[in-house]
Amino acid sequence: MDIGELILSTVRMATPILLVALAELYSERAGLVNIGLDGIMSFGALSGFMVCFLTGSPLLGIVAGACGGILVNMIYAYCTISLCAEQIVYGMAINIFAPAVASFIYRIYFGVSSTLAQGTLMKTVAIPVLKDIPFLGKLLFDQTPMVYFAYLMVIFTGIFFNKTKKGLNYKAVGEYPKAAETLGINVVRQKYVACIICGALAGIGGAYLTTCYVNTYSDGVVAGRGFIALSAVIFGRWSSGGVLLACLLFGFCDALQLRLQILSTSTPYQLFQMIPYVCTLVALAMFGIKKAGPKANGKPYLREER
Repeated sequence: MDIGELILSTVRMATPILLVALAELYSERAGLVNIGLDGIMSFGALSGFMVCFLTGSPLLGIVAGACGGILVNMIYAYCTISLCAEQIVYGMAINIFAPAVASFIYRIYFGVSSTLAQGTLMKTVAIPVLKDIPFLGKLLFDQTPMVYFAYLMVIFTGIFFNKTKKGLNYKAVGEYPKAAETLGINVVRQKYVACIICGALAGIGGAYLTTCYVNTYSDGVVAGRGFIALSAVIFGRWSSGGVLLACLLFGFCDALQLRLQILSTSTPYQLFQMIPYVCTLVALAMFGIKKAGPKANGKPYLREER
């Protein structure tokens, strides 16, 4: 087994999980627990695939994935913020509704039994000089633009939440929204902004799968990555750096199971496919309950209450 190729695959396979985990981080920092990430990813994956198929541009596919993710997440936003409905229930509803709509649109447009490839995947972009660094050059500086975007988002998120006034105000909404309101922070608006960011990043994570990872769309292409991303936020202690490490761990497990399938063809492949999900369960069991998230997480905000 080539260790270098394994680590390279880890980076690529961790990228969609990282994008969606950052989406959930922005959501939970505003007090919104969104478990509908799988549904948003599915719709983003279809949007990205269709636009890339029609235009031949993976970049436009990524933009379409972001728009599709925002569109779906606005349903969740209206129900949980404006109507103060139960967040877990509506997140689960998104997981049921969005993949079904995506599958329906695909079958209506392309036909029931068709399996199409959009013909092109986003190409890697090598950074001159840096790409020639032994081992790390290919690993860090010869990737698709979406990989660079994901890791830049990690840096930006850490600075935003910990070093800026707007970031601290953002976190205040998820910790004590009533106190934040008394300081002049528009809590409802901030929650809607969080849903827009969450929908965009989760949609991009889904579009990554059909524009950078594989060149086709199929039911189940997301394969539970939204739930892995949700656990990565908990495992990563609601910090961008912790989320990055958690996603790299889950990406490593995913890359490893693919190579184990090749090395041991006599073993049922389903056993190897379990590895990332078993890792998720073990991580949550060992580390998930040792630190709570934002204090107002999952609680509806009623401005009229005292």
